Amino acid sequence: MFDYLIVGAGFAGSVLAERLASTLNKKVLLIDRRNHIGGNAYDCHDRAGLLIHKYGPHIFHTNSAEIFGYLSKFTEWRQYQHRVRACVDGRLVPIPINLDTINELYGLRLTPPEMKNYLASVAEPREKVLTSEDVVVGTVGRELYEKFFRGYTRKQWGLDPSELDAQVTARVPVRFNRDDRYFTDAYQAMPARGFTHLFENMLDHPNIKILLNAEYRDVMDEVSYGNLIFTGPIDEYFDYQFGPLPYRCLEFRHETHNKPVFQSAPVVNYPNEYAYTRVTEFKYLTGQDHPLTSVVYEYPQAEGDPYYPIPRPDNAALYKKYHQLAEQTPDVHFVGRLGTYRYYNMDQVVGQALAVFSRLAGVKRSEAFATA
Repeated sequence: MFDYLIVGAGFAGSVLAERLASTLNKKVLLIDRRNHIGGNAYDCHDRAGLLIHKYGPHIFHTNSAEIFGYLSKFTEWRQYQHRVRACVDGRLVPIPINLDTINELYGLRLTPPEMKNYLASVAEPREKVLTSEDVVVGTVGRELYEKFFRGYTRKQWGLDPSELDAQVTARVPVRFNRDDRYFTDAYQAMPARGFTHLFENMLDHPNIKILLNAEYRDVMDEVSYGNLIFTGPIDEYFDYQFGPLPYRCLEFRHETHNKPVFQSAPVVNYPNEYAYTRVTEFKYLTGQDHPLTSVVYEYPQAEGDPYYPIPRPDNAALYKKYHQLAEQTPDVHFVGRLGTYRYYNMDQVVGQALAVFSRLAGVKRSEAFATA
C-alpha cells in the first residue's frame, strides 16, 4: 500500500515525492511512461560522451533564495549566465533587444537615452494591449517586430502574434544598456553534473519506489494507494471530456560535430527564413571540455508530446472546465505545466510543487522548505 501514487517524474512529481517521503515518512510510488526520470529536463551522454539535453535546452534561473537553496541540497552548481543571439539580416545580434542590437543592426552609435528616443519614435502605442502583437509593436515598432518577433512566434506557436495573449511576448524585455544576458535573475546556474544527477539525488530515498515505462492507468488498476498526484495533461486524465487542450509540440534534431565549437553563442534564434526556431550548443551550458561538440535544432509542430500550453482566451476557458472537474475529484491533485495548463519555468514548477506539499502537509509554505 502506497500513501501516494505520483504520475510523472519531472520536477513537479519528483519534488513532491522527495518532500512527502523525507519529511512526512510517506510511501510513494513515482511512475513515468518514459524510460527515465527528470521529465523534459532529462540530460544524458551521447555516443561521443557529450552531455546533452534530450528535450532541448534547460537553463536554471530564479529569484527565489528558498527554491535555489532547496535544490542545492541535491546538486552542486556551475555558475552560468545565459546568452542568446538572433540571426537577423545576416547578422548575429543580442536578444533580448539591447543597445548593441540596435547599433549593430543599423550601424548606429546610439547612447541609452538616444535608444529610448529612437524606440519611442518608431513605437506604435496601442490603446488596449490585448495581444502579443500589441505588446511588441507598442514597444519597439513595426520593423523590429517583423525582424525579431513575428516570424519566430508564428513558427513557435503556429499562430500569428495577433492571435496570442499578450503574456507570450511580455516575457521578453527591451534593455537600454549593453547587458546581453538572457536572464537577470539573482540565481543563475546549471547543475554541475547535470539535471539527471540532481533528480537521482532527489529521489534517493527508501520510501520512494520508481517505476518507468509505465502507463498510469495500468498502474492505478494494479496497486493500492491513498492519494494521486497527477502531473500529466489534465485533459488526458479526464478522457478529453470537453475536447483536447491545444499544445505546441517540438521535434529535436541532434547533431555531433567534429570540431570544438559550432557557433558563437549558446543559443542562436532563427526568427525568419529557417524552418527551425533555434540551435543550441550544449558545451556552453555544461562547461564540458571535449574535442567534439553537440547541437540541437528545434522544429515546432502541431503534433507530438505536449510542451507548451497555447495561451489564448478560448483555451483558458476550456481549461477552466477541466479545473472545475478537478476540484470535484477527491484525493487527486494536479500539478505542473501539463496538470495546470500553464507555461512555467523550472523554478516556478518547483515553487508550485512545494506549495502543494505545504497544503498536503498542513504547514506554512516557509515550513515546506524548513523541513528539508
